Amino acid sequence: MSKPRIATLWLDGCSGCHMSLLDMDERIIALAGKIELVYGPLVDIKEFPEGVDVAVVEGAVSSVEDEHKIRIVRERSKFLIALGDCAVTANVPGMRNYYTCEAVLDRAYYENATIQAQTPNVGIPALLPKALPLHEFVKVDLFVPGCPPQADAIYYVLSELVEGRIPDLAGKTRFGI
Repeated sequence: MSKPRIATLWLDGCSGCHMSLLDMDERIIALAGKIELVYGPLVDIKEFPEGVDVAVVEGAVSSVEDEHKIRIVRERSKFLIALGDCAVTANVPGMRNYYTCEAVLDRAYYENATIQAQTPNVGIPALLPKALPLHEFVKVDLFVPGCPPQADAIYYVLSELVEGRIPDLAGKTRFGI
């Protein structure tokens, strides 16, 4: 039997969910022997691969680039997990939803700039009008709330999926923790 192909990705967020994933400590080594990690921040592959069994995505969809990525991830993945409050509800990235994109950029690049106030014209993807959770764009198979989710919860989710079971998260996660 082949190992499940796992991919991780972060969109708009703080990357705290990936830090929590790494907090599994030595359990990550045991898990690594049972999976094939095919994409993620620690894997030097630039394009999201075809044939992913489980995609673990943290962060909200805030830019045109994020929307493009999440649609590709969904298209190429059998099972998609929204990891963390930003992926589940838009959480902190969604705080900008009360303002226009122009007001957000002005605040970031002019009002708070102490030198060289200007909007970068390279490397900054176009913002969507609102930062939204993953399920507003694609079908999500499992929601794992938390800011970030506890390492124990992430380990439980991945272990259950590796064993071919859908994890029951009742009592194992909650928003904000």
